Amino acid sequence: MNARPEPGRVRAQGKINVTSYDPQRYGESRDGPALSRIHVEEQFLGDIEGEGVAEFLQAQMSDDSASIVGIERVAGSIHGRKGTFLLQDDGTTSGTEVSGQWFVIPDSATGELVGLRGEGQFTAQLGEGADIILDYWFA
Repeated sequence: MNARPEPGRVRAQGKINVTSYDPQRYGESRDGPALSRIHVEEQFLGDIEGEGVAEFLQAQMSDDSASIVGIERVAGSIHGRKGTFLLQDDGTTSGTEVSGQWFVIPDSATGELVGLRGEGQFTAQLGEGADIILDYWFA
């Protein structure tokens, strides 16, 4: 993960604990990647505290390789400022390890987080939890 945020940004670090992980296959194909929708519920701990709910789409190219995209809503706080916001995620898997990046969807934040912007990254064990970074600022 990045060593430090760009000037003018604040770094939030923490962990995600997955409380629910529900993959459902769709669009089966014998000669192409398997496609899945994955509903995930999470608990954020650290500088970001709260609950998250996410929907991901995954393309499984092989037993060890997949690509994921998703949107998640986080309800809680960042460094004590309360509200909700949306993250847009994309990443890849290698075995059970997931790595990727995310950004705050502009104009998605509420409460004390209105104007929130940010981008960051995550590393995770599939369906279990993640180490996270979000470098953020307010517009």
